[in-house]
Amino acid sequence: MKYEKGSIRSIGDCTVLNNGVRMPRLGYGVWQVENPKELDAGVKAAIRHGYISIDTAFIYGNEAGVGKAIRESGTPRENLFITTKLWNDSQRKGYDACLKAFGKSRKALGIDVVDLYLIHWPQKGKMVEAWKALIQLQRDGHARAIGVCNCQPHHLEEIIQATGVIPAVNQVELHPWLSQKPLLAYCEKEGIQVEAYSPLMTGHLGEVAELSPIAARYGKTPAQIVLRWDLQNGLVVIPKSVHEARIVENCSIFDFELAEADMAALDALNRNRRFLPDPDTIDF
Repeated sequence: MKYEKGSIRSIGDCTVLNNGVRMPRLGYGVWQVENPKELDAGVKAAIRHGYISIDTAFIYGNEAGVGKAIRESGTPRENLFITTKLWNDSQRKGYDACLKAFGKSRKALGIDVVDLYLIHWPQKGKMVEAWKALIQLQRDGHARAIGVCNCQPHHLEEIIQATGVIPAVNQVELHPWLSQKPLLAYCEKEGIQVEAYSPLMTGHLGEVAELSPIAARYGKTPAQIVLRWDLQNGLVVIPKSVHEARIVENCSIFDFELAEADMAALDALNRNRRFLPDPDTIDF
């Protein structure tokens, strides 16, 4: 999972998960893309410009639209990497409800096998049973890889100690103001791939003044600098946009490499500032 100089040079480059599955380093996220026309155009544009990985979730309400766009794109299913997620209400209802929820997602997407299935948020006292359901889905061949979202080390320890199965992926909010270095160190030690969502700070990227001079030196945009920083920190990253020009911008990050001094400068911007809920205090 650690970045080696010169090792990420194209949109097709992958990391190898702890069960041997190859996962693209850059993906296309569809959180909050609710307009069917925008969703359809965005997914098709992403695929057209080389994105392999598409990330959705049951709670987004757009799994069916993602599946439709994938089918209509003309790209063979086996050439894509599709992620979806288990929502909290099913997790709270227990093992069987988790299996049923997966079935609904798979049907909505119109695919036989999900490449990555994730527990969306930790639910106190409920994660172990949900994790056991995901383990079964993987053993049955319905999910190629399984993991979690929004988990801190103590959440991960709970499910690992109960089952002996280490998640392949932990998808978390991560950006220059929330670099999560202790979590990254823990996941590196355990062989868990960290995936960054909201990498562009849900519209707040323009508030990070320090990015502009770095971007100018490389002839790139601040967003491209941050996405490259993610890759060089060994992360998988899933920026979202419904605008084709921005979709192209977000994947035009493979023709340069940030110097160590600039990586360190971005690392130093951390404020432990979240724009999304704290997983230890959520009430939904």
